[in-house]
Amino acid sequence: MKKFLSIVLASLLTLTLTSALAADLSLTIYSPGNETSVPTKTIIHYAELVKEASGGAIELVVHHSNELGNDAEAIESTRMGTIDIIFAGTSGFTSFYDKAKILDLPFLFKSAEEAYEVVNSDIGEEIFNGLAAFGLVFLAEGDNGMRQISTTNRAVHTAADVAGLKLRVPTSQMYLDVWTALGANPIGLALPELATALSNGTAEGQDNATYHLVANATYDDIKYFSNINYMWMGCTMVANSVMWAKLTPEQQAILKEQAIVAAKYSFDTIAQDNQTATKVLQDAGVTFDFEPDVQSFKDKLGGTDYYKRYEGEAWYNQSIIDAILAK
Repeated sequence: MKKFLSIVLASLLTLTLTSALAADLSLTIYSPGNETSVPTKTIIHYAELVKEASGGAIELVVHHSNELGNDAEAIESTRMGTIDIIFAGTSGFTSFYDKAKILDLPFLFKSAEEAYEVVNSDIGEEIFNGLAAFGLVFLAEGDNGMRQISTTNRAVHTAADVAGLKLRVPTSQMYLDVWTALGANPIGLALPELATALSNGTAEGQDNATYHLVANATYDDIKYFSNINYMWMGCTMVANSVMWAKLTPEQQAILKEQAIVAAKYSFDTIAQDNQTATKVLQDAGVTFDFEPDVQSFKDKLGGTDYYKRYEGEAWYNQSIIDAILAK
């Protein structure tokens, strides 16, 4: 009998300890990228931050590597509530939330560091607050890199050097507009087509973040790289609004505060990855121009007056642009 009671008491103690350690709240968080991608590394870090800040009361169950669909599918799943939180490229949201297109304007930020401070401030909240109408709550804005230019056949130091250049850009009208205005011959191509286009001469260069060249293996034919920092790319972290409304203010505060910390982690990680990628590219024979004449590119576009070509667009907001440029 004593032995039986001891077993029962031990079982009860185990159940009590297990309950004490179990999270009060368990949420699904997703990034479509693979395990080594910066967005996925960021949400893994975010889960650790939230667990620590909540004393283990909030658990974020991490999924990645297309387990729950591509960017567009997963964003839609988050709107529906199948996924609780998603961290994905900001461009994926612009198909239904065009207000975020303002971040695609050229030379809006001098650096990724400046972008972090701006997009995770009241300005970022103003840009993304309209997501509520689409069933989403904005948490934070992470990094996806500053776009540069790299070429196969010419060094680029000034805007004049891109005249007639067959430059691969994403299939986005704003990217095509920028490089057309700069005098290049931009070609909209999907990323899987880029390496072949560079190899056969269909494209003579690409605009991309430094670490993307290495991560996507699109540098075999690249000979020159110029750090012009002409456009910043973001990753947006949002939560399903129905789920969010069920949380306590304390739970919301932890998730929001740690999301901003995790966003900073993405910026720091990409900065490190850029350094590593630069070394890889240099070892592969790529010549870098770390101090190109950026002003010549701005002048070629006509300065900030260039933005006004979009003032008829619904997403255009001069007050937000002015606030960013004043930083």
